[in-house]
Amino acid sequence: MPQQPVPDHAAPAQATSGGTPRGRTAPGGTTPSGTTSSRTAPGGAELEAPHLDFDGTTPYEDYVQASVLTHLQRPLSDDPGEMVFLVTTQVMELWFTVIVHEWHTAAQALREDDLPTAMAALQRSAYELESLNASWKPLAHLTPGQFNAYRSALGEGSGFQSAMYRRLEFLLGEKSASMLVPHRGAPRVHAELEKALTEPSLYDEVLRYLARRGLAVPAAVLDRDPALRYEPDPGVERVWEEIYSGPREDELVRLGEALTEVAELVWRWRNDHLVATRRAMGAKTGTGGSAGVAWLEKRAGKTVFPELWTARSHV
Repeated sequence: MPQQPVPDHAAPAQATSGGTPRGRTAPGGTTPSGTTSSRTAPGGAELEAPHLDFDGTTPYEDYVQASVLTHLQRPLSDDPGEMVFLVTTQVMELWFTVIVHEWHTAAQALREDDLPTAMAALQRSAYELESLNASWKPLAHLTPGQFNAYRSALGEGSGFQSAMYRRLEFLLGEKSASMLVPHRGAPRVHAELEKALTEPSLYDEVLRYLARRGLAVPAAVLDRDPALRYEPDPGVERVWEEIYSGPREDELVRLGEALTEVAELVWRWRNDHLVATRRAMGAKTGTGGSAGVAWLEKRAGKTVFPELWTARSHV
């Protein structure tokens, strides 16, 4: 067998003023000059080290915009706990954005009778909702004293003012024109929310899809004003009862279960929010003029995709 050439970095080392032999790789796979190097794997094959030298910002930075994300934090108090609250809230906003994207994808796919694409988006959103719900962990055990240390920094700010969360709620059928009022001073955001208010919700698209599949969804439900909050309908309950009375492996049963998973995780999100708020501030009035715990209790009592739950009593 021909003798393999000796890699350059295996040549005798020469000392440098920095203490690292010239030609040897420093920790992390770089040479002292910052250029990339090769390492030899068992058997003589060379392992490529990462490319570390770029003319400008790194491709990772260009794609992720990490330096933007990590410089968006502007704590307004001296309490170190505020940074946790601020970053956690920003992470929640990012998860809202992803989930809204998934539900828009699912709704569009259902309009096109593309059930596999809709199912994939719904299933992804369930994993994302689990991650969103886990975001409560850093805040779930705040004492009133800990929260009060920076609560004044919130001023009139409150979670119900989140435009992206409002879009998420609208997609669930929780429509309310009054929730656009806080955003009148931001024309672009207000226009986006107004459009979301008047568009069919995800559940509206599900029911229209079921009707096209030959199921007896009531005409009053199909023709309802999508800008109004969805209200349960006995006819829709019977549709889900019919679906769940069929074969367990039926694709419409799987659709129902994907929606049920979403509904359950949304319920858990609302309840986790309620419990965290109770621990941090008790029954005090919330920021931004909300009723605090009383408001959250009302929200936690609402069921998403209601007939999917009530139909189970008749199967």
